[in-house]
Amino acid sequence: MHIYVAGNITVDETWQCSALPHKGESLHGKKIMADTGGKGANQAIVLSRCGLPVTLIAARGNDHYGEWIYQQLQAETLQLFPETPLPVHTDTSIIFTTNDDDNAIITSCDAASALETATITALLETARPGDVLVQQGNFTPEKTRELFTCARRKQMLTVFNPSPVQEDFRQLWPLVDIAVVNEHESRLLQPDTAHTLVVETLGSQGSRLHAHGHTEHVPSVAATVADTTGAGDTFLAVMLASALLRNTRPDALALHHASQAAAITISRAGTRQAFPSRATLAALLAQAG
Repeated sequence: MHIYVAGNITVDETWQCSALPHKGESLHGKKIMADTGGKGANQAIVLSRCGLPVTLIAARGNDHYGEWIYQQLQAETLQLFPETPLPVHTDTSIIFTTNDDDNAIITSCDAASALETATITALLETARPGDVLVQQGNFTPEKTRELFTCARRKQMLTVFNPSPVQEDFRQLWPLVDIAVVNEHESRLLQPDTAHTLVVETLGSQGSRLHAHGHTEHVPSVAATVADTTGAGDTFLAVMLASALLRNTRPDALALHHASQAAAITISRAGTRQAFPSRATLAALLAQAG
């Protein structure tokens, strides 16, 4: 089994400010951190740290940010595709964080958009039945549909985390086996729980598993919050890894493992550097509940 994560990779710049800016407002702030991020990269990194074979399909630009990202990924065990940069600016996320642990994120998608669908589907043609395709909301609905259609034809398991959310994503549910959504995404996209296993994240209130006509609530794990960036990506990756390593679909134990890992991530500042280590994740995933 091999996992393909098709999405984005960014440089995350975190700025501390007293409050999130309003329209037309100028605020003093302090740049406190730069890290590798992007939902695609985040999920791929955590999945690989769980001990699974992962290819991250994400484009970087031919600028100094792109080279910096490449050097950062050398410390991870995943494969990066394409290996060569594209002639665009590397995608960047600006993260505003406040003293009360709130945050807001602005992210670019030039590099992600420049990675052509045909280039990705050519790689997916090498996939085998039972492999996994994970996507987020960084591509257009049309591009996302084409990749999921290719995956279905190859008899791959399809996983969708529609963030950043786009309303047209609601047409994709027939192509999705597992969905991970927050409350806003769930209300907007109305996932088809009759055919798609849906995990709904509720922040500090835990998560809900909708499967086979039943709903099960799994409480969150208490944590001291330092930075919530990347928590949702940690949750998805560990939930999926827990299920795949036990040769099952996401269940209450997978959601509990995911909550434990997300609690570690939010207790630390940063993105990639806040994720649990391979050793920590191995010990966590060995727990029976």
